[in-house]
Amino acid sequence: MTAHACLPAPSPTPPCHVILAAGSATSDASLVKGAISLEKLKDLCKEDKQTVNPSNLLQLYTQIVLDITYFEENQLVDEEFPEDSSLQRVKELISILSEPEVLVKESNVHQDLIGVLGTELLECLSWRRGALLYMYCHTVKERGCWLTENTDLFKKCLNDGIHYLLEMLRFRYPPRLNDVSFQDTDTARLLSEGIFSDTHVLAMMYIGEMCYWGLKHGGEDKPGTHEIDSESNTELYCSLHNAVLDFREVGEKMLMKYVAVCEGLLKGQDWNTANAKLILDYFKKFQS
Repeated sequence: MTAHACLPAPSPTPPCHVILAAGSATSDASLVKGAISLEKLKDLCKEDKQTVNPSNLLQLYTQIVLDITYFEENQLVDEEFPEDSSLQRVKELISILSEPEVLVKESNVHQDLIGVLGTELLECLSWRRGALLYMYCHTVKERGCWLTENTDLFKKCLNDGIHYLLEMLRFRYPPRLNDVSFQDTDTARLLSEGIFSDTHVLAMMYIGEMCYWGLKHGGEDKPGTHEIDSESNTELYCSLHNAVLDFREVGEKMLMKYVAVCEGLLKGQDWNTANAKLILDYFKKFQS
């Protein structure tokens, strides 16, 4: 399996400080690539509107957004999400990574998101937002005083991050084994399970971990049941993710699938399931 387009090859459940650090050597290259693509976009915008495909412009713009924000995300990881500024920077990155979808919806292109941007770009946008919130939460959960004062905000970040990752996992429809023929039956079975890349596997683990943090650090209440008092915090996300998640139910479902895939079809490919099993044991405490 290969890593998802636009993403560094992930290690199995890496600690926060190495998630993007592995890609630090390429972050500068991504910034250069984004700048080159930006010049190309400017040139295309000068051409006759009748000869330019709007979808091509939006796809190029989306790739620029992904390349340039990748550089900023690496900086945040290298700096270990500074307490005094990282919240605002995360907010800005989430907003920028949401712009391509907003532009498509506001444009006169008579196609849906997948028709305009394509599945891979949409998956990448959702993954990057979800993984960014995962890394942010991974860091701030260790800051005891901050967490005590910002429990509701922490749960909000978890809730949004999980939704982005779930969204990423749902863009493609898994083929039914009877509908396609593959020389490699293991690949066929993985695709039928909705596993299209290493990043899809990693997303399941991230979701499980975030659900665990929600229960451990946010109490037994489900997320979304508390109001966020701070006006500045309320503005953190103008999110469409208003649905209340059941951390235990969602986390258990994702981690059970993660363990089954990693110890089954992906056995011997260095995916670590020890932490996933510990979290599943923890979830049993919350079963009714």
